[in-house]
Amino acid sequence: MTKRILILSVFVVASCGLAYELIAGALSSYLLGDSILQFSTIIGCYLFAMGVGAHFSKYVREEDVLARFIDIELAVGLIGGVSAALLFMTFSWMTTPFRTMLYVLVFMIGALVGMEVPLVMRALNARRTEFNELVSRVLTFDYLGALAVSLLFPLVLAPHLGLVRTGFLFGMLNVGVAFWTLYTFRHELAHAGARVTRASVVLCALVAGFAASDRMVEWGEHGLFGDEVVFSTTTPYQRLVITRWKDDMRLYINGNLQFSSRDEYRYHEALVHPMLGSMPWARSVLVLGGGDGLALREILRYPNIKHVTLVDLDPAMTGAFKTRAELVKLNHGSFSDPRVTVINADAAIWLQHADDMFDAAIVDFPDPSSFALGKLYSVPFFGMLKKHVSANGMIVVQSTSPFFAPHAFWTIDATLRDVGLATWPYHAYVPSFGEWGFILASPQQRFTPPEKYALPMRYLNADTTREMFSFPPDMQRIEMAPNRLNTQSLVRVFEEDWRRVIR
Repeated sequence: MTKRILILSVFVVASCGLAYELIAGALSSYLLGDSILQFSTIIGCYLFAMGVGAHFSKYVREEDVLARFIDIELAVGLIGGVSAALLFMTFSWMTTPFRTMLYVLVFMIGALVGMEVPLVMRALNARRTEFNELVSRVLTFDYLGALAVSLLFPLVLAPHLGLVRTGFLFGMLNVGVAFWTLYTFRHELAHAGARVTRASVVLCALVAGFAASDRMVEWGEHGLFGDEVVFSTTTPYQRLVITRWKDDMRLYINGNLQFSSRDEYRYHEALVHPMLGSMPWARSVLVLGGGDGLALREILRYPNIKHVTLVDLDPAMTGAFKTRAELVKLNHGSFSDPRVTVINADAAIWLQHADDMFDAAIVDFPDPSSFALGKLYSVPFFGMLKKHVSANGMIVVQSTSPFFAPHAFWTIDATLRDVGLATWPYHAYVPSFGEWGFILASPQQRFTPPEKYALPMRYLNADTTREMFSFPPDMQRIEMAPNRLNTQSLVRVFEEDWRRVIR
């Protein structure tokens, strides 16, 4: 019986250890971007720390193995349990030491987790378990625990509990293992009562943290965004936050501003109307991204448009902007228009399997700050998109800032040209963002910006449109290589461009 208890403990502690690693990787990706870099460095630091912990486990005396195992469970439960909350608060209120705090916590958790399995194996060995059976059972349950949490984390835990509450939950599981071990081996342990008291204190702290998780997140997001948070959710794909200050509503995805209601009309008029204003014959439009429905709002103003297909990855995004009254007011109820079909899918996968053809396509993805987003600005992606646009049709792509991120902007232009599209880059001033860039592209070689618009505009007229297609000396073309899928140079140059701005 005691052997089974120890073996089952391996399953739980393996699950907890991987959960803390996934939480740190996901949270740092949300807050810092570049998910591959964050996960790679966190996994490396975590595995190195596990090696350090495994090495130091040999200094635990045989008679102290169970006692130290219990102490380690309490320590890893407390540190791992509070890690997500502590990291989020650190980023929200003290941005500078975030990376230091991140890797200190990852190392501490990894070192403690690295001591767990060696101590369990020694405890089993002391109970005369044969070596081949010992290694087989411990490693089997270790890997099964890792498998369980690797499936539960993206499908259940992160989207439904959130990262902060998930951290506290797994901390409680670690403490549960400590209680379990204390009870099972109570006759072999000295000072068992004192350890029960310590475990109870840690458990109470974690339960309180679990219960207060929503308040912690609200407090942290208030520090991060400054304004009242009116809606927030963590989905399997991203963290969505909507804030309000007086009459200004703002959408943030993974901490990055997507629009301000005070000036989003500038962005969306510039995105939609130079293209559609020159295509009075257009009947069908494809929108990739744009889950807020604001580009849809502008498209649906054209009576000649008979059908719009919008493909956005996240149903939580399109659902919020279809049902929440304050958001429906912003997009004029565009998702309820009978001309609109919404498809929640990965745009790249959808393009691979769809047979539809469109007169125009609007690409309104977030900036290419990670490899998951960078693939949506790559040669293969634009090549697939080209196949879904008619020979005389047009594509427009939001392309980050030609002033703040010029290398990224002109890389997107080079990528579109690499798949055989003619391009017409342009820019517009959006106060919330500064100078922002767009690129029109088409299989045909002709395009003339509209000199007038049939629809009333708040921002665009003949003068502003003419100025948008003229680049001043400090935003002139830079010759860049296309963004290919195997290297994703766009993500690297995007990071480098914005790093220079921050400095």
